[in-house]
Amino acid sequence: MLRRVLLGTFVAAAFACSAKPVDQKLVEGLQNIKPDQQQSLVVKEVVGLIENFNYKKIKVNDSISSIILDRYIKSLDPSRYYFLESDIKEFEQFRTTLDDSFRDGDLSAPFYIFNVYLKRYNDRIDFSLAQVNQKFDFNQNDNYTYDRERMPWINSKVTLDDVWKKRIKYELLNLKLASSDMNKNIETLKKRYENLRSQAAKFNNQDVFQIVMDSFTEAIDPHTNYLNFRNAEVFNQEMSRSIEGIGATLQLENEVTKIVSIVPGGPAFKSKAINAGDRIIAVAQGENGEFEDIVGWRIDNAVSKIKGPKGTTVRLKVIPSGQELTAKPVVISLVREKVILEEQSAKKTVKTVMNDGAPIKVGIIAIPAFYADFKAASAGDPNYKSTTRDVRLILDTLKNIDKVDALVIDLRGNGGGSLVEAIDLTGLFIDQGPVVQVKNSRNEVQVNEDKVAGVSWNGPLGVMVDRLSASASEIFAGAIQDYGRGIIMGTQTFGKGTVQSSIDMNRLFEPTFLQRISAALKPKPDAKEKSTVVVDKDGIVQFGIINLTMAKFYRVNGNSTQHKGVIPDISFPSIYPLDKIGEDTEPSALPFDIVKASNYTPVGDLSAIKMQLLRGHEERMKNSVDYAVLLENIEEGKKRDAQTAVTLNEAKLKKEREIAEEKALANVNKVRVARGLKSLAKGEKPSEKDDIDFMQEESLRIMADLIKHNNQDSKMTRLN
Repeated sequence: MLRRVLLGTFVAAAFACSAKPVDQKLVEGLQNIKPDQQQSLVVKEVVGLIENFNYKKIKVNDSISSIILDRYIKSLDPSRYYFLESDIKEFEQFRTTLDDSFRDGDLSAPFYIFNVYLKRYNDRIDFSLAQVNQKFDFNQNDNYTYDRERMPWINSKVTLDDVWKKRIKYELLNLKLASSDMNKNIETLKKRYENLRSQAAKFNNQDVFQIVMDSFTEAIDPHTNYLNFRNAEVFNQEMSRSIEGIGATLQLENEVTKIVSIVPGGPAFKSKAINAGDRIIAVAQGENGEFEDIVGWRIDNAVSKIKGPKGTTVRLKVIPSGQELTAKPVVISLVREKVILEEQSAKKTVKTVMNDGAPIKVGIIAIPAFYADFKAASAGDPNYKSTTRDVRLILDTLKNIDKVDALVIDLRGNGGGSLVEAIDLTGLFIDQGPVVQVKNSRNEVQVNEDKVAGVSWNGPLGVMVDRLSASASEIFAGAIQDYGRGIIMGTQTFGKGTVQSSIDMNRLFEPTFLQRISAALKPKPDAKEKSTVVVDKDGIVQFGIINLTMAKFYRVNGNSTQHKGVIPDISFPSIYPLDKIGEDTEPSALPFDIVKASNYTPVGDLSAIKMQLLRGHEERMKNSVDYAVLLENIEEGKKRDAQTAVTLNEAKLKKEREIAEEKALANVNKVRVARGLKSLAKGEKPSEKDDIDFMQEESLRIMADLIKHNNQDSKMTRLN
């Protein structure tokens, strides 16, 4: 059906294009990166795929066109450093026409916008290089606004020059605070901008097309996305469950490389020194290599420096999450590894917590991802690896050898994975029944059940979640909560309740059709320009892949996990900003909704005991130094996030940094003293054994309270 619907429109696109290109007078004087026929065909076909098969059943119309334009401009110039107000006014002519242009396979408008951006970008680089040698007075009381996202577009070149003079001054001051050698600082900054100019010269139409398509698909929903052939190769590598490098997902934010997430089991994860939200400002190869400044680099170029062969060392200069870019960077050394995602195994620890003088043993199973070796399973390997199999074995050890009194499943940072594993894992704690519901674009609801009789653990159960717990994690946590099987502890989860299907666009078409298209797009031998059309070894055009949102997840109680995620029974403060991370921060995200509850029978009613557990938790937090410091750090982070400007007075900025560092050290020492540890001196680092997980500790106390209340209830039942 999918192939039949698409073929008719694609044939027309291949051999008859009705595109009306941008007036060529506008293009004069610009570097003219142009789309190719392959990209023209792809964008037209993606319109059809979205309109016919996306869950939203959305029409690509003038309203979507307006969203695409805003997203595209923001993706190019998020902090409003390059475009002038006059540019933005000129781009208004495209506000309601991109939908029609894309439907016709016409990409001239977004490519024109990019060429304007590239000219402005290169102008700013030239201006910056001319400013680097200027004498700056670092005793003046002026400020630099580094985040202009919510400010008006600059209306004149003179004003823009002033902004950039302050930017150069800020960057030099930042370097000066780290090193008093101004000649070296000037050379560092020169090299930074020369690198940026060199990178800009390497932009090609594949780069531009990917930005255009990201803006297009993200206007539909956050998880529908098109990947050109090169990016599709990377995607397929990750889907094959193998990543070589440090094990982190990166993105560009305000021209700085930011860590979005850490891959469990990778070097970054094992180091415990890198966290989501940290920013990488420089990279060095090997133990003694010179640091290379990567501020302002394209994300793919930054990634190419950070990734590398297994066994090699990379050193990173990192600004920890929540700190200003002026803060002293931390140098972290990592040995790159090949991260096999199936090896992100569930792991256990056993801890003892005292409750009214009695020791309570709690088993903790940390599950970093919902994994399964599907290849081995398909081959009939009876010992294939999976989350559920690993956890079942761990439970046997915890019950029979460790003799634990309670169990905590730690899903913090678990972004999901196999739906089958989420269902099977739930089945270890409930005796058969529905686990999750899936509604497709035709509003058909399918109930997925645990059909295996019996449970592997029927004792007290807790589940830890945080803002990065998503998808399959939310299905498991939601089912445990709905069945009344355990206590959910942590922060509101991510809210990713949509299902995507990955479609290789080449597979939509008959082989003979692909051959005709490939012949039509084959570059002529005497062509003056190098072809950008991507073909495989057989000369067949490669169209990339599209991930389409096709369905939504629902809990057994009928509530969707989309947008709202899972709300814990006992809430902890979030170390991740809830207004910046999560499905509900995405304007195009699908909404929360409800379907009919499935036919399930709760194991128990924990509503009364939850109130008792909450009171005990709140009472402990009143006197907890850890909790007070955590709240203080979160508030400080919010204040820093709200700031958009920084002083350019050296003495003031230096003092601000010193105060921030002293305050951070004082808070660390407050916690250490409360725990009976010695205070750290300035510059001294704690040992790994001093690294205590406060959230986990409190979860163990909550489990101890659960056991106590269960025992009391049992005594009351026996008395009655």
